[in-house]
Amino acid sequence: MQDKDPNHTKPNRERAQAYMKYSGMAIQMGIIILIGAFIGKKLDAYFQTERPYLTSLFALIAIFAALYLSLKDLFTKNDQK
Repeated sequence: MQDKDPNHTKPNRERAQAYMKYSGMAIQMGIIILIGAFIGKKLDAYFQTERPYLTSLFALIAIFAALYLSLKDLFTKNDQK
């Protein structure tokens, strides 16, 4: 007596899709922050600042941009279901 449920793999598939979605969001956030820090570092070198003010500024701007994009993506995707 085997009860083969064709939807048995559905929770696993949904779990894998959620994992891929959130890991992709984390990678996207990391790339945005790295680009912001890289731009700030190049601007600090160009303007020859004593301290890395522009690196800090652009890294913070990139953090807020990454959070905004991730949260916007998270909330708009959940509303469509």
